[in-house]
Amino acid sequence: MSSLLALALGAIAGALLRYQATLWAAARFGTGFPYGTLLVNLVGSFILGFFLALATRGGVVAHPTLRLFVATGFCGSLTTFSTLSYETVLLLTDGRLLPALLNAAGSVVAGLLCVVLGAALA
Repeated sequence: MSSLLALALGAIAGALLRYQATLWAAARFGTGFPYGTLLVNLVGSFILGFFLALATRGGVVAHPTLRLFVATGFCGSLTTFSTLSYETVLLLTDGRLLPALLNAAGSVVAGLLCVVLGAALA
């Protein structure tokens, strides 16, 4: 499989999952807080930590094409820093300082913890 095809297929899968997860989170938890963005960023951070920890050990997961598919394509399109930033600004402009701070700081801290957890479980 070519590198570009692997990247594109991973990106399609990640984007579709992101869209569905965001819809699910909004239906399940409401739209008062960006739960969908938080969910996909944490799941993507976990997957990236898990996969890259395995990749550093060698074997089939270290193959550059698989790495493009999972890390750059799938995780890159599943997660979103720009949407996190935008939704945090929306919370701020709506006068919701505490949820905005929790969204920004909580996403970063929890994302780092998910990478560590994923790597530890690999």
